[in-house]
Amino acid sequence: MKFFDQPPSFLFFTGKGGVGKTSLACATALYLADAGKKVLLVSTDPASNVGQVLGMTIGNVITTVDAVPGLSALEIDPQAAAQLYRDKIVTPVRGVLPDAVVQGIEEQLSGACTTEVAAFDEFTALLTDSSVVDAYDHIVFDTAPTGHTIRLLQLPGAWSGFLENAQGDASCLGPLAGLEKQQSRYKAAVEALSDPTRTRLILVARAQTSTLREANRTHEELAAIGFKQQYLVVNGVLSHADAQGDALALAIEGREQATLAAMPTTLQSLPIDQVPLKSFNLVGIPMLRGLLSDAPLAPTQSDILSHPQSPDLASLVDGLIGDGHGLIMLMGKGGVGKTTLAAAIAVELASRGHAVHLTTSDPAAHLTETLEGTLPHFTVSRIDPQVETERYRQHVLDTKGSALDKDGRALLEEDLRSPCTEEIAVFQAFSRLIREADQKFVIMDTAPTGHTLLLLDATGAYHREVARQTQKGAEPPTTPMMRLQDSRQTKVLIVTLAETTPVLEAANLQNDLRRAKIEPWAWIINNSLALAHPTSALLKQRAAGEWAQIDKVASTLAHRWAVVPLQAQEPVGIDRLRMLARH
Repeated sequence: MKFFDQPPSFLFFTGKGGVGKTSLACATALYLADAGKKVLLVSTDPASNVGQVLGMTIGNVITTVDAVPGLSALEIDPQAAAQLYRDKIVTPVRGVLPDAVVQGIEEQLSGACTTEVAAFDEFTALLTDSSVVDAYDHIVFDTAPTGHTIRLLQLPGAWSGFLENAQGDASCLGPLAGLEKQQSRYKAAVEALSDPTRTRLILVARAQTSTLREANRTHEELAAIGFKQQYLVVNGVLSHADAQGDALALAIEGREQATLAAMPTTLQSLPIDQVPLKSFNLVGIPMLRGLLSDAPLAPTQSDILSHPQSPDLASLVDGLIGDGHGLIMLMGKGGVGKTTLAAAIAVELASRGHAVHLTTSDPAAHLTETLEGTLPHFTVSRIDPQVETERYRQHVLDTKGSALDKDGRALLEEDLRSPCTEEIAVFQAFSRLIREADQKFVIMDTAPTGHTLLLLDATGAYHREVARQTQKGAEPPTTPMMRLQDSRQTKVLIVTLAETTPVLEAANLQNDLRRAKIEPWAWIINNSLALAHPTSALLKQRAAGEWAQIDKVASTLAHRWAVVPLQAQEPVGIDRLRMLARH
């Protein structure tokens, strides 16, 4: 593997969700530890499952992996980090300032931006704490999904510039004094990230157009902020030998090879590795060692047992119609096919004569490419974070800023350059769509799970602020969060794959939603090999492993559920999308 050549101190694995970053990061950490190196494996993903993959409990402290000499692991817990950050800001002023002021500070610190910056504080400590860095030969980072990672890596520069000119005012992160102490550490973190002798970025993708496009976007954006040392790993490539004799497998192989041949030219210039598709589930240390090894593991049971018929997507669409309007949100880990399924449901509802607005908040949106056509009463849009942020900034400057003097307006403009502004702007666009669902179906292809939870957290913070400001005895206004909590107005569909890690992450998402009093309406298991009935030995083994996860969803996790088989041809275009959602 090229990315193993003379590895530097810091190795970052990043890419679109669902491409195998965690498996590759864990396998790399094992490889280096087996070679006699001292290695720290770190997850910065809000939906981290490193512990589950390694088969042990880790948590927010450095933990020795007893089964692997030289290996330790750490999962940064964003929520725990945020609470510590809030305590650091609020505790010194509690009892000193009036209760109403303290309550206002706590409300400012309840949003998603605070959580992200608090987790970032811990992340930078790992890059700059000599007692940690000197204790290990390598620190391997399993980073968050791409959007998170880009924001995370941009924050050192963004906050350094933001703090240099600040004059002690408060932002949505609370008093700036809580951040000013970290300026030297942020500067050191930027230097470490941009030093190719210390840091290497491994872009992870699958042989799929969307994940390669996302890898290319990540490559260009990170290169622009000085992250130059980049490699590309294409994970889970089906070999020609394993595809022989199976029409489905040959179609998959042909599709993958055509996609690789059309890879963006900027990616082709990078050092590239391909990791073959494995027949086994990548959970447990022996399996992780096998990911980067050519040595075959002992074969597993490959017979596909008889199972009762699984409900299809069409059966869910029948139940979605209800009053002929409403918000339908497809949520889940990146890479599970939310865009395709959102488009399929939208096309079918429009084909039945309903007015439909299909939209996405995913930074890697590719709805237009998926649809390849139009229908009557059917509109498509995207919440573009950059566009919405500029619109919000201009609105604030035109309203609040119009009454300020020159110095006050300059301070306001400075505050609007903080990373929190995008969160507020996207939330406002999201709220507009929720209101539109009173008149038509609004189908939302949400961003990967981490982004979605940040968006809902912003919604929750707004809800709490409205409730706090409402006079006692008065009827509070209907907030976006209230609409999300009302199953008559909003139906949340959790999308997953029939694999251990995606199902675990979808279950964690469901728990997070329930804590916000949002009850998922149904689950969709997408791209199932078991229901596609492959005949190749490798795909049959993978298909056999799916049934335990399908049964888990059906028996313990979902009130309603459906399974969508893996398609021999990509479901692109209105006709093929319509076929997914029809009996």
